[in-house]
Amino acid sequence: MPKSMNMSTWMKAVQALLLAVAVCFWTGAASDSARFNDLGHRLMCTCGCAQLLGECNHVGCTESGRERNELSAAIASGATDQQILNSFAAKYGMTVLAAPPTRGFSLVAWVAPFAVFAAALLGTILLVRHWSLGRAEAAAQAATPEMNALREKIRRETEAGGEV
Repeated sequence: MPKSMNMSTWMKAVQALLLAVAVCFWTGAASDSARFNDLGHRLMCTCGCAQLLGECNHVGCTESGRERNELSAAIASGATDQQILNSFAAKYGMTVLAAPPTRGFSLVAWVAPFAVFAAALLGTILLVRHWSLGRAEAAAQAATPEMNALREKIRRETEAGGEV
């Protein structure tokens, strides 16, 4: 019986090895297409359609085919993702990038929306507090004896059937 267990263990090891090799080949074959898809969604088409390069599908686009070919050639040449993005930005300008870089002055594009939201929220809170404090001061002023006497006089003069 120990001999059959040994054979079973070897069969499982061979099956695991074959599965690992198959996964590696499948991943390796799909890596260029996965990189193309990833980079195509990180770049904008420069024809003015405001679509991602990987998604540009409008009829008669003169730019997307050429840019996709350029992207495929860059991937095939072995350039890194950052090198490809930098070359596209150098050739077409920073507007070709779907998202601005997170360094230098471009960092403002990431920070500004949150800063504006925080400032607007703070302004709203201060405005509501100012209104609330103003209402509390008005209520405190309304409770003076002079105001109470004035209210009583107005109530008497405006009662139904009251005399002037």
